Amino acid sequence: MTELGRIGLWTFALDRQPWSRAREAAAELEEMGWAAIWVPEATNRNVFVNATLLLGATRSITVATGIAPIHNRDAMATANAQRTLDEAFPGRFLLGLGVSHQWLVEEVRGGTYTKPLSSMEAYLDAMRAAPFTACAPTVPGRTVLAALGPKMLALAGRLADGAHPYLTVPEHTAGARAILGPDKILAPDQKVFVGTDAGEARRVARMHLAGYLTQPNYRNSFLRQGFAEEDLDAGGSDRLIDAIVAWGSLDDVARRVRAHLDAGASHVAVQLLPRDMDELPMSGYRDLAAALIG
Repeated sequence: MTELGRIGLWTFALDRQPWSRAREAAAELEEMGWAAIWVPEATNRNVFVNATLLLGATRSITVATGIAPIHNRDAMATANAQRTLDEAFPGRFLLGLGVSHQWLVEEVRGGTYTKPLSSMEAYLDAMRAAPFTACAPTVPGRTVLAALGPKMLALAGRLADGAHPYLTVPEHTAGARAILGPDKILAPDQKVFVGTDAGEARRVARMHLAGYLTQPNYRNSFLRQGFAEEDLDAGGSDRLIDAIVAWGSLDDVARRVRAHLDAGASHVAVQLLPRDMDELPMSGYRDLAAALIG
């Protein structure tokens, strides 16, 4: 199994801070014991620039992309950015790749969204073939795919180092492990809210999930996971919210994270949902680290 550590932190929050504060926060997160910092790429910071900054601000923590969309740059640009980071920070970068969403590709970027599976396979082939005439890394690059369905999971097992499923339950993790095989990285995300007020927990969860519930790929994934169409509308049913977002005490949250590990995850990317989108919840990250990492 590729060494990654068992518990990482997935966060939008660093992107919402000035770099001077994000740099300080990254060093604090490393000190807390998180194995990895996962950062997204949509309309926020360029993920390779972000990863470079975060790696430079820390000493040993892994920085992972969750995810770098393949439509944002050609395969050679991605391959050589990965190689550059692997040479500069050996063993500390993990590339998460995904096909993103049709509206982001076509409406925001002006590109063309085509068949996800064949697009990803062709992109991975082109990455492997890309020339690189700079100083080569001394460690092999690590790549995981934002895989939800069985075909993309199978591709992740065949052509990548594993998978980074998003918005999934532990039962999905068990199925993903069966498809990937025993030796691949399996790093699902787990959204969490620490608080025992059900109304407040579900309000915050719905605020964060609202954009995802309209996306076809996530809706299809939820249906494959056993939810019904009515679970996906009107902000999501309580059943869906409670299954996707672990809320309650720190012990409740820890049990859900352990459920993913028990189901076959090699790493869980924990995403703490703040009450305010612009909040940087450092005390919450510290409490979670103490409960999940010790």
